Amino acid sequence: MRINDALGNPTSFSLTPGQKHDLDGADQLLPDLEAGIIIADKGYDVDKRVIEPLLRGGTTPVIPLRNHREKLRAYGVERYKA
Repeated sequence: MRINDALGNPTSFSLTPGQKHDLDGADQLLPDLEAGIIIADKGYDVDKRVIEPLLRGGTTPVIPLRNHREKLRAYGVERYKA
């Protein structure tokens, strides 16, 4: 998993084995994240491992909802499109 700044420059990364899910890298990187907003794809729409820690840290998650999500939340559709 890699975290980039607004210009696309990498700021941190976590190297995991190819068979691991990206969330394993997220578990390592998100606790130290200092950002106002994070934009990610649907694969990171996970409440306990991603959304809730970001909100507790004061970061706004801009992550689209997975199709099978039961509990809906706002995510900034226009910001994600941009």
